[in-house]
Amino acid sequence: MTRVQNKLIPYQTKSLKLSGTDLEELEKTAKDIFKKIKSKTKRKAYIRSSYFNKQKVFFDYFWQHLNQKRRRERRVRLQLFSGAIEVIKNSRNAPVSNDNPANRNEILHRFAGLTKDKKLFYVQIKEDKRKGHKYFMSAFWAKE
Repeated sequence: MTRVQNKLIPYQTKSLKLSGTDLEELEKTAKDIFKKIKSKTKRKAYIRSSYFNKQKVFFDYFWQHLNQKRRRERRVRLQLFSGAIEVIKNSRNAPVSNDNPANRNEILHRFAGLTKDKKLFYVQIKEDKRKGHKYFMSAFWAKE
């Protein structure tokens, strides 16, 4: 069963992309943001999502998925880290939701966001159908 919303309304964030010229600088900034989130939780790091009725969205797969990418791609995705967190926390706009073609037990939710300077990006969350757990997978720029 495929769940699709026709209209994807982006959430306007208050943050710009993370600034930094190289991967190491961006990683340090992103890890500092992540450290603040992790310090508020007892076990696994998570944030609560407004769209999913304050359910937890875990970070288990984000860092693994990020490290599978090339250096340039990692840098680009880390720039969107703070904006992606803001979208997950605050957006009540419906995502595009599809069954994962690689695994029928998962749903992929894609939220749209706009940076403060009006650049469109997407945030992808994977949902396990059996357990109902949600995992932040990735953030990336929209293709122009």
